[in-house]
Amino acid sequence: MSATEELRADHVQVRRLEKILFKCIEELEKGEKIPLSDITKMTIIISEFIDTIHHSREEDSYFPCVSSHDSLKEEIHKFLVEHEFGRRVARKISHHLKRLKNGEDAWENITRYLKTYAVFLNDHLNKENKFFDDAETNVLSKEEESEMYEQYRSIFAIVKKKEDMITEIDWLELRPWYLK
Repeated sequence: MSATEELRADHVQVRRLEKILFKCIEELEKGEKIPLSDITKMTIIISEFIDTIHHSREEDSYFPCVSSHDSLKEEIHKFLVEHEFGRRVARKISHHLKRLKNGEDAWENITRYLKTYAVFLNDHLNKENKFFDDAETNVLSKEEESEMYEQYRSIFAIVKKKEDMITEIDWLELRPWYLK
């Protein structure tokens, strides 16, 4: 496997979460109640898997390697801006989730920011997948791909955390509101 393939594999899991988010939004917009624990789990996956693992791999390793070839720098800058946008939206979800837990009515805010994040994911992943195609085909050597992949897989705690997050996505896909 290569670094690009590993990042694409992450995207497959993120797409699963995106689908969960859209289903959650659909149910909330119909007036259905989603357990706060389920929404909390979604925010944990966003924070710990998408941001801490996936985006960190891109920002700390993949993007610097690609840009070292003086290639795709404009696209990389846009992705960094988008990552920050996603973090800000995720913080808003968490903020309004805390409000809900404190007894305030913040369901409309939760729904709106979940939708914003889900739309962001869809758009962002589409652009990144094209970027990965360009980087893999035109920029990165097999050796660079292999070295980055080995780096991604070398930290057991991160590999384990990713597996745990995928298990959480599995769990969310079995929730009654999701299976409707």
